[in-house]
Amino acid sequence: MKKIPFVTKEKVQEIVKTYPTPFHLYDEKKIRENAKAVKEAFAWNPGFKEYFAVKATPNPYLMQILHEYGCGCDCSSLTELMLSEAAGITGNEIMFSSNDTPAEEYEYAAKLGAIINLDDITHIEFVEKILGKLPETMSCRYNPGGVFQMSNGIMDNPGDSKYGFTTGQMFEGYRILKEKGVKNFGIHAFLASNTVSNEYYPVLAKELFELAVKLEKETGADIKFINLSGGVGIPYTPDQEPNDIKVIGEGVRKVYEEVLLPAGMGDVAIYTEMGRFMMGPYGQLVTKAIHEKHTHKEYIGVDACAVNLMRPAMYGAYHHITVLGKEEAACDHKYDVVGSLCENNDKFAIDRMLPEIEKGDYLVIHDTGAHGYAMGYNYNGKLKSAELLLKENGSIELIRRAETPKDYFATLDCLPVYSKIKF
Repeated sequence: MKKIPFVTKEKVQEIVKTYPTPFHLYDEKKIRENAKAVKEAFAWNPGFKEYFAVKATPNPYLMQILHEYGCGCDCSSLTELMLSEAAGITGNEIMFSSNDTPAEEYEYAAKLGAIINLDDITHIEFVEKILGKLPETMSCRYNPGGVFQMSNGIMDNPGDSKYGFTTGQMFEGYRILKEKGVKNFGIHAFLASNTVSNEYYPVLAKELFELAVKLEKETGADIKFINLSGGVGIPYTPDQEPNDIKVIGEGVRKVYEEVLLPAGMGDVAIYTEMGRFMMGPYGQLVTKAIHEKHTHKEYIGVDACAVNLMRPAMYGAYHHITVLGKEEAACDHKYDVVGSLCENNDKFAIDRMLPEIEKGDYLVIHDTGAHGYAMGYNYNGKLKSAELLLKENGSIELIRRAETPKDYFATLDCLPVYSKIKF
């Protein structure tokens, strides 16, 4: 699949007159089209709901766009809960899926009326002590252990994951929850990350549907929903074919009719918690080449760094790069594309074949719409960039301003030295 920027060199030259590089840019039209496609793919299930994983792209403007298509929020922390509340998304439109969770975060989730998804059996007693009484609706996160396999091989290793209940704990936990007055139950699982395969959700669904039938039969728990969580990935490399959400939705429907309908569980709602699939391809990091270096290798230095996009430094993740204005030029130069951090892993690309890059060229780093800005940090005193939205009418809207030195030093206002910093 060819990677095509959704902005031209001329458009970026216009944008930088107001908003200098680097910045994250999102495509409103494509975000809306994708959200609509997800909703339609699961329309066969009357209770379906996508709970957008806030951690992927925690911007209220974007969350509200998705909310127009029925999306709720998957939150995992106090501040994500606060952000969802501020965006007007509360109650059972929030799924609170957290781990190693502080008491005050459970309290806040309950205050908002969020559905609490427990990560461990010991949290049943923990939450009961905090709230005094358990909510009528609760969910538990399932981890079967071992490895998760599909027809194309091993996808991930849940046995090494810190998350979730074991199979035995699921049965014990549901019995305990039912005894304590919980009336409505959910099952949640996340067993593989960033799968570029239409097979993942249907295979996961079959495993969870079969578990649900056994749980309801053996514990008497009334299973109201099954949450397939995230894991539906995107094609970061041009040689990969994107997932087809329509095919995925149809695959889940077939398994639903095969397993749940014969068991008399045809009223179970399907939930998802996609972040990467909902936003990843529709964000791009735009940066400018500001230096070149000719030593043991050929380097291009850009004004973005791992502060703006951590994935390549953290995981060695591939993000495709387009040099604007040179889309059709031969990729006959080998570069490391680097940022300015005092870390040698601050590289957006290593030994990447690209067109000849000159200082002043604008580079688009693709697929940064999820886990891009969100994973930013302030090492070396670097400041996080602005977030911009390319509107459907072609205009640009600022949806988060760039940080300033005043933001960086704000938490030092408890010290006398704060008054001596010159802004």
